[in-house]
Amino acid sequence: MPYTRERIAPTGSTVGIVVLGDALLQAADDGTGERLRATCGALIGPHDRPVVNQPTGETHAIGIVTTPVGCETVFGVAPSTIRGRVVDLCSTWSPATRLRTELCAADEPDRMLELVADRVRQGLGAPPRGVERCEVALGRLVADPTLSIAQVAADVGVGREHLGREFTRIVGLTPRTLSRLLRMRRLLAGIDVHGAVAWRELAADLGWFDQAHLIRDFRRHTGVTPTDYIEAQRAGFTDVEAEDAAGFVPES
Repeated sequence: MPYTRERIAPTGSTVGIVVLGDALLQAADDGTGERLRATCGALIGPHDRPVVNQPTGETHAIGIVTTPVGCETVFGVAPSTIRGRVVDLCSTWSPATRLRTELCAADEPDRMLELVADRVRQGLGAPPRGVERCEVALGRLVADPTLSIAQVAADVGVGREHLGREFTRIVGLTPRTLSRLLRMRRLLAGIDVHGAVAWRELAADLGWFDQAHLIRDFRRHTGVTPTDYIEAQRAGFTDVEAEDAAGFVPES
């Protein structure tokens, strides 16, 4: 990273990070949560505010990103227990210590990715009850994050409250929270930070018809205002880099 630290906007997923160099300092809830010094790795639970990431030196890392419904199956952890938190990966996910040792001994990126894929496959647990329904509901929200939760619940054959309880158990977030995240991710992906940003059109297409509402949601999910986000991305990333950096807010 050519900058000191970064805010990383949430995606609805659970993320495991295996650290292969100097430690990372990470804190959820836009940096106000308990700070973890990740020497082995970090497990970032589902959240709706940015995680602050700050390397302590030169480091390398490999990430394992689940879908929103994959936390318990992949990491064996109920997402509700790590919602809005960053915890030590090696203390939480048993294969992590051995995997890190294997990765440090490997010298080819392709081999490293093979090792990660093998460890994940070998450690997969049984899907939690109700995951199929939540996966269908997730697909509906990914396709159109402006859908009402009542409509999504009806589409999968349950009531809104039932879907809310099931989502909270399996995803770690409510359907409404996840839909807001997905709307924001769609908005961020549609921004050309090095060009003219059509804020009004982008916001209206995703259901924001009130500027104050958009700014409030934007700040909650990225930690900064839309104007500050554009300035940070322009300062931190080239045109090419910015194409894959939606949701990252560099800080000097």
